[in-house]
Amino acid sequence: MMDLSDYAMVEGHPKYKQAIKREHAIYTRAYDIRTPFVRDYTRLIFSQGYRRLKNKTQVFFAVDDDHVCTRLEHVNLVSSIANTIARELKLNTELTQAIATGHDIGHAPFGHGGERILKDISQHYHLEPFWHERNSLHFVDDIEVLEDDYHHFYNLDLTYAVRDGIIAHCGEMQQALITPRDEVIDLQKDFTRPGMFEPYTYEGCVVKMSDKIAYLARDIEDALRLHIIDHNEVNALRDELNSLGGYQFNAINNGSVVNYFIQDVIHHSSSAGIGLSEEAYRKMHIIMNFNYKHIYLIKRVDIHNNYVKLMMNSLFEFLYDYYQSPTFLEDLKDDRDQYHTLITHYLAHLEKHAQFPHIPRNPNYENKVIYDFEHDPQAITKSILDYLAGMTDTFLIKSFNELLSF
Repeated sequence: MMDLSDYAMVEGHPKYKQAIKREHAIYTRAYDIRTPFVRDYTRLIFSQGYRRLKNKTQVFFAVDDDHVCTRLEHVNLVSSIANTIARELKLNTELTQAIATGHDIGHAPFGHGGERILKDISQHYHLEPFWHERNSLHFVDDIEVLEDDYHHFYNLDLTYAVRDGIIAHCGEMQQALITPRDEVIDLQKDFTRPGMFEPYTYEGCVVKMSDKIAYLARDIEDALRLHIIDHNEVNALRDELNSLGGYQFNAINNGSVVNYFIQDVIHHSSSAGIGLSEEAYRKMHIIMNFNYKHIYLIKRVDIHNNYVKLMMNSLFEFLYDYYQSPTFLEDLKDDRDQYHTLITHYLAHLEKHAQFPHIPRNPNYENKVIYDFEHDPQAITKSILDYLAGMTDTFLIKSFNELLSF
């Protein structure tokens, strides 16, 4: 087992000063005992975006079953796996916990199907492509705010290392070795597609690997529970994995699969990066292929995606149509009673993040203005897209149902 303590992102590491850098200094309290990365972790779990993850899809949407994985449970699984690996490799577990906690905070409702629909909307309106890793960075940089001791709201202003780990976490990529990069980049401007750069820290690489491990068997367990696959198919997967030799699985479930990959990563990581053995890499590839064939790309997913597309497009167009009127703010306020859920919360979103001509902002909001309705012609499309991206599955369905009610 490799001791990577010399590479841990702690004081004395040559990258540490950059790793703890924030865009703006955050307030301090007397006798605060938290390190910079622990402060990031607590700022994330106090945020509204983190709370909403409990009602966002991981794979299976709007399921009336408390035991099916949600986005919040997935985040907690990634955090647990990453912390175990980081602890055994003598890396900074505070950093891995903060990155893991924030890595999916900007994920779309309805999982990757919702992500593709928002990507289509953004491209149709000539915005930058939507992808959840970048949107998670956008949320922690621009959207999420916290209230201070004087009822003023500020952006999270997380450290560079945590922000970097969030946008660089892309878990869909198949890699046997993840090696941290050395260069400092502008995360908002230089990162233009998923997986374009590796994380800046070994801890970020651990989270990226842990994201892959976390969903492999957990999605299989849910598919079994919902009768999408059966035990014969899972047993056939087990036999295929065991035919490769090496480690032999007695069962394919979350505990056995997670334990196998954690042990493999711990024993095959080195100063070269966070890695898997050739055997484990091949087995991960086989499980991923099984999941795509039997779970992610089945016919029922198309039906689900069409339903979500109808809801998202309807809500987007409904709000966008208000902007065609020169008195669109007043029109929105006039219709609040009829569409209370959708419009009330959208207006609150604008109050927090927008600047309008001749309308002063609430002085309690000292966070960034990200929708400049005086100078940016795309302010309306950006504001609606962000609003939809932040919704939970249940809130989006409730808002859509308002449009159907008379």
